[in-house]
Amino acid sequence: MNYRRFGNTEIRVSEIGFGAWAIGGPAYAGDLAIGWGKTDDPASIKALKIAFEHGINFYDTADFYGLGHSEELIGRVFGNHPEVIIATKAGHRLNETGEIQFDYTYDYLIHACTQSLQRLKRETIDYFQLHTARIADLEKGECIRAMEDLQKEGKIRYWGISLNTYDPAPELEFFTSRRIGNGFQVVLSIINQRIVPSLPEISDNQYGIIARMPLQFGLLTGKFDRNSRFGEDDHRSTRLNPEILAQAEEYLLPVWQMAKKYETTPGALALRFDLSFREVSTVIPGMRNEKQVMQNIADLEKINDHDMLFLKTLYHDKLSTLLSEMQKFG
Repeated sequence: MNYRRFGNTEIRVSEIGFGAWAIGGPAYAGDLAIGWGKTDDPASIKALKIAFEHGINFYDTADFYGLGHSEELIGRVFGNHPEVIIATKAGHRLNETGEIQFDYTYDYLIHACTQSLQRLKRETIDYFQLHTARIADLEKGECIRAMEDLQKEGKIRYWGISLNTYDPAPELEFFTSRRIGNGFQVVLSIINQRIVPSLPEISDNQYGIIARMPLQFGLLTGKFDRNSRFGEDDHRSTRLNPEILAQAEEYLLPVWQMAKKYETTPGALALRFDLSFREVSTVIPGMRNEKQVMQNIADLEKINDHDMLFLKTLYHDKLSTLLSEMQKFG
C-alpha cells in the first residue's frame, strides 16, 4: 500500500481508503432508501479487519450511514487505535416525521460530533466533514464556528466539507477564498469528472482531497447491464433505472476494452484513473466484504498519458451526457 500526505496536515493516508456507507446496512428516510440493501455485520467486521491488515489506514463514514450503524461497526473494530484514521460527517438527520432534514446549526453539529465520538469509541475524530452543506448554510456561519470550536476543544483534529455531487464549485470557492478547513471530499470517476478542472487549485491551496464514488454506484465495475435491477432497500433502485443502465452499457464499452488491454478489471482501472491525479490524497471505494477489499487493493498499473486523455475525451463526448441523466435522479 502506498500513502499520500493529506493536504497541509501531518496525516498520511493510504491511497485506497475504506468507504463505509454500504456497511451501514439498509435504512430509510420516509419511503426513500438511503442505504445499499442488506448487509452482514460479521462480514463487514471481517472486511474492516482485513483492510487494515493490508495497509488501509483511512476509513470514511458518516453518522447518516445506516443511521449510525456504520460508525458503530468501525468503533467496535478499531476504537482509539492510534494507527487508524477516521473521517466522518454530520449535517443530515431525520426529522420528527422520519424525513431527511439538513441541519448545519451550531448546536446540532456539536451534538452530532459528541454522538459520533461515542459510536466510534474515540476521544478525537481525525477528520470531521460537513455533509454536503451548501452556500446558504456556510454563509450563516454557524457550521464554520462549530467546526472551529470542536477543533479548539480537541474533539476533532481537522475538518472540511464533502462537496455536492453535481455542482461542487460554489462551496469549493467559499472555502478556498477564505482559507478555511483542511480538505474536500469530491466525486471523481471516469463518469463524473466535473471536479477535474478544480483539482490543481485545491492542491495549490494545500487542501487534502478524498475522492469518493470512484466506481459510480458500481457502474464502473462492469458487473451491471441493462437488465440489472436493485432491491427496494437499495438507493440505486431509483438512481440506476433501466434507461440509465442501458445508456451506460453502450457508452462504457471502450472502458471495458481498455481494462482488457491492461489485463485488469474495470473496477481496478476506475480506481487507477482517480489515483492518476497527483492532487488526490485517497480514493474511497465502498467495501462490505473481504472479496471487495481484496479486489480494491489489487496492484494497479499506471494508466499511460494517451489513455488518460482518451478517458477524459470520452467523458466530454459521451459520459457527461450520461452524468446529466443521472443527475435527474439524485
